[in-house]
Amino acid sequence: MRAPTLLAAASLALAPTANGTDADRMEEPMAAKKPHEMTLHGDTRVDEYYWLRDDDREDPQVLSYLEQENAWFEQEMAHTEDLQEALYQEMTGRLDPDESSVPYEKDGYWYYSRYEPGREYPIYARKKGSLDAEEEILVDANRRAEGHEFYSLGNLEVSDDHRYVAIAEDTLSRRIHTLRILDTQTGEYLPEAIGNAGASLAWSADGKYLFYLDKHPETLLAYRLMRHERGTDPTDDVLVYEEQDNTFYNAIWRSRSGDWLMLGHGNTDTTEVQLLRADEPLGEFTPFLPRKTGHEYDIDHANGRFFVRTNWQAENFRVMEAPLETSTDIATWKEVVPHREDAMVRELLAFDDWLVLNERTEGLRKVRVLALDGGVDRYLETDESAYVMWLSNNASTDTETVRYGISSLVTPAQIWETDLASGKSTLLKADRVLGDFDSTNYRTGRRMITARDGTQVPVSLAWRKDTPLDGSAPALQYAYGSYGASTDPWFRNSVISLLDRGFVYVIAHIRGGQEMGRQWYEQGRLMNKMNSFTDFIDVTRALHGDGVFDPDRTYAMGGSAGGLLMGAVVNLAPELYDGVIAAVPFVDVVTTMLDDSIPLTTGEYREWGDPNEPEAYAYMLSYSPYDNVQRQDYPNLLVTTGLHDSQVQYFEPAKWVARLRDRRTDDNRLLMRVNMDAGHGGASGRYRQYRETAEELAFVIDLAGE
Repeated sequence: MRAPTLLAAASLALAPTANGTDADRMEEPMAAKKPHEMTLHGDTRVDEYYWLRDDDREDPQVLSYLEQENAWFEQEMAHTEDLQEALYQEMTGRLDPDESSVPYEKDGYWYYSRYEPGREYPIYARKKGSLDAEEEILVDANRRAEGHEFYSLGNLEVSDDHRYVAIAEDTLSRRIHTLRILDTQTGEYLPEAIGNAGASLAWSADGKYLFYLDKHPETLLAYRLMRHERGTDPTDDVLVYEEQDNTFYNAIWRSRSGDWLMLGHGNTDTTEVQLLRADEPLGEFTPFLPRKTGHEYDIDHANGRFFVRTNWQAENFRVMEAPLETSTDIATWKEVVPHREDAMVRELLAFDDWLVLNERTEGLRKVRVLALDGGVDRYLETDESAYVMWLSNNASTDTETVRYGISSLVTPAQIWETDLASGKSTLLKADRVLGDFDSTNYRTGRRMITARDGTQVPVSLAWRKDTPLDGSAPALQYAYGSYGASTDPWFRNSVISLLDRGFVYVIAHIRGGQEMGRQWYEQGRLMNKMNSFTDFIDVTRALHGDGVFDPDRTYAMGGSAGGLLMGAVVNLAPELYDGVIAAVPFVDVVTTMLDDSIPLTTGEYREWGDPNEPEAYAYMLSYSPYDNVQRQDYPNLLVTTGLHDSQVQYFEPAKWVARLRDRRTDDNRLLMRVNMDAGHGGASGRYRQYRETAEELAFVIDLAGE
């Protein structure tokens, strides 16, 4: 690491500030400048804070700066401690202390997870024969987490004979897992531990072999498929496949039918699936259909038949049946569900006699049921107007029922089971929200906002029924808008605390997601990315113009790629927002996308562009938040990051905050909170995560004076 001069150390302020007085207060941290020139395509950029990158996370000067930022955050937020505690108690007080998943049956075993009161992590368990049988605990994640500041159980896969349980554990928050195998007969873990692994796992049919993905030591891409023989030294594991194209991500899984091992490869707009019979684990994987740029497909298997969700000559995807013998010849595929302009097929589940689809139409996620004999084609119904419906855990293909979930911004998640033939649905579980929560006290709504180019952008809103939509209430507007990931109106525990304080909560379904179909994504990526930013701004301006909420108390929030959105928005239209939360923000777009050693870079060229190409470089540079920090007034800003983040490295937000401090012309709050123990997802644990949420909500509630 280049060793710069130590940044200005935290010192004492002599002048009083808004939150205190005199010599017991530290000054705002200011990072030292050490210009670093980067020239490409005849253009030279100067990065004064490049030195803040430390891949080893050990440089004392860098760590000192991050600790000073945390100290500054603690000082400037000290007056909100009571509010933070109240928010934390509210949110955790709504949690069901005995929450458990809906059990599902597999070969006579009932599997489920549950929480115990006050515990941070779930317990994974099963019962044999019936739900009245004695419980057998498989993995108590609370015990596995002991001694670790962070813990995540990334996967749990049970062998076909139900004796062995393979788990993937991350204790650093960089999505680098260690694999262990539990022998349920002895209750002990086998001696072998497999490190540096991805989370996806698959057992062979005989339970003798475990397939997993080894990670690249530098890029962290899961790129090598390995076969481990249970009970042997992992150093003897066999390399089965190595991905040569570093723009592709990879995953391994078993088909729901259990008949096939499936090895998937995908980047932003291209996928491929390779198959190997689960009862022939020493064989070779062969492509179902070789990859072709721009073709996305996924497959499901039931009752000897393969069904394919594909965008071949179908922008919004269609469903086809493909005979295995000629699957590599797409001309032999047979259409089952045609393409529609007004609906996108986002997920496919095949059953022995049925197909169940999760479709997106009119901006909403719906479930569609089709009988393979053509006798049934219907959508499952709900009384909600703005909702999300999803396919739940459906472990078997040999069934006449399907499980699905439904939720809205003010309706906690419910899990239902419907009889495929009759259409009769039964409620299996409704999430309990404790305390004084009553869904009838809240309202939701949807609006269409006209963007500057005439595009109609959907907006979801939630508010308390006694909150007037007359321009007097504060509002928090949220969006993501990248990777085709749609921001659906799920129930959010934390949002209730905002609504109870008179806020309006807004989701802007901007381009870059897929709320309105595949074209919605295409219009918000690559050389169309600016649409995501202008859509968000246009939604705010329109709702101000319509007098929905207070223009002087409008707040915005986004995380990761949504943090990029926040960075671009505050450069383009800072006057619209009193405060902005940018969580783990991807803000140094050009520099990161030029460095193929950083995790995710090469796999994202089809999302953002490859800046090695002059046209892409110029376009990305036009919106990159870090490169466009100006000498202007900015809103109050809270920026969060994790030291061990492998998705958006901590130095991106750290550099951004440092440059903002140097160039801004305002004296608003500029705070950065660095979780020194966690990564992209923040703190682990059911309760601990709400400490960070409480800090974020306290930031905007305090600014709004509520």
